[in-house]
Amino acid sequence: MTQSTLSPIEWATLDDVADFDEAIEAFDPVMGLEVHVELGTATKMFCACATTFGAEPNTQVCPVCLALPGAMPAVNGTAVEYAIRIGLALNCSIAPWCRFARKNYFYPDMPKNFQTSQYDEPIAFDGYLDVPVDGEIVRVEIERAHMEEDTGKSTHIGGATGRIQGAEFSLLDYNRAGVPLVEIVTKPIVGTKANAPAVAKAYVATLQDLVRSLGVSDVRMDQGSMRCDVNLSLTPAGNAELGTRTETKNVNSLRSVERAARYEICRQAHVLQSGGVIRQETRHFDELTGTTASGRAKETAEDYRYFPEPDLVPVAPSAEWVARIGASLPELPWVRRERLQREWDFTDLEMRDLVNARGVDLVAATVEAGAAPGDARSWWMSYLAQQANTAGVELAELKISPEQVAAVIAMVSDGSLTTKLARQVVDGVLAGEGEPAAVVAARGLAVVSDDSALQAAIDEALAAQPDVADKIRSGKVQAIGAIVGAVMKATRGQADAAKVRELTLVSLGVSA
Repeated sequence: MTQSTLSPIEWATLDDVADFDEAIEAFDPVMGLEVHVELGTATKMFCACATTFGAEPNTQVCPVCLALPGAMPAVNGTAVEYAIRIGLALNCSIAPWCRFARKNYFYPDMPKNFQTSQYDEPIAFDGYLDVPVDGEIVRVEIERAHMEEDTGKSTHIGGATGRIQGAEFSLLDYNRAGVPLVEIVTKPIVGTKANAPAVAKAYVATLQDLVRSLGVSDVRMDQGSMRCDVNLSLTPAGNAELGTRTETKNVNSLRSVERAARYEICRQAHVLQSGGVIRQETRHFDELTGTTASGRAKETAEDYRYFPEPDLVPVAPSAEWVARIGASLPELPWVRRERLQREWDFTDLEMRDLVNARGVDLVAATVEAGAAPGDARSWWMSYLAQQANTAGVELAELKISPEQVAAVIAMVSDGSLTTKLARQVVDGVLAGEGEPAAVVAARGLAVVSDDSALQAAIDEALAAQPDVADKIRSGKVQAIGAIVGAVMKATRGQADAAKVRELTLVSLGVSA
């Protein structure tokens, strides 16, 4: 089939893409980002089922979240509070009265075959989030943040891609069905041109940072507790009329958000420049290839046949309650980082690396437990970062607490441990051998500080190496390393090297 025989619909399915710079020169990208945040409540949105991640399939379900006849939902009050926290942190207005609606569509992993969501009456609306991008601040306006419930999980078996196409059968796990969500929807993001993909990534990263600081979600994109839908359209450069948008669904990493936006810019530009049209559709992002693939034609609001949920009363948060929630919001994460950087006297590079490693809270807690900031940063960003990398986990997932790290640092500071011994203590804690003091006792790792024991080891080393002793006496003090090394070996590395050096010089009658 040649290009000249393709219909407009077939043009829109071509995988060819335009050069990014050429696409940006010819078109202005317009983005809209929809981020779903799974709330960290103990129970689901409308029932008392647990929300524990990773539980055995279909063990956290009940008549309500399975939509059995006669089951009646009830709103989770904590979820409402969390939604208000998110709305206030995003500078939104909080609705004094709102209600839920039924969003109707066929969804195999939603037992009710409709989703309880909010339509024209969201809990929060008209906000903004300032996003740092390449040294500048881009204000992203928020259209709404509304409450809804998550769907279940489908696992497609037998296909090559893990998608329904080509699968032999599908398995349904309803544990996630009914888990509370807040969907945060931006207004159209315009004027970003070539920075559009970077803005998309930076916005989701900043939002993730903010929501995590609120304590309402772990926002782990790898586990699906934060997901982003990337809506993107192109309009001819300088033309104010919006183009037809596509929606790339459930993008689950910051890097993929940027890649998905960039790919859609290039793909849509190629279609338009080739004389084709863009279909309003959902698309799926392929992590391996960095491309998107067509999903289904995108419904409009009318297609969902929204109507008010008859089984739930409206939500009417009082002004007093909203004010109390607002007063309890923590310091904004970027403001807190600037303050901590000043207090800790860290360079921009040191703080940036700490932020990238998600170690700010760990260092802060270690400092709060009594460690010096520099020591805390050094341990978390060096030896502990190596252990986390080896284990393939995040720093916060290591089986050691900031308080335990501070205890190890204290023992190094007071001379009870050398740095080498301290690493062995950390290994013991990570291995589940107990608190640092218990590991020191069990492994016999305390520094040998008894002068008589050290002197005996020094005398033995000097007797075994008389030529080295003569060199030291003759003024070649650098030769003392051989004696210190022998003593360290004899004490299994538990001697204080500085103390050994001092006692050795005294023994030989040499001034330091």
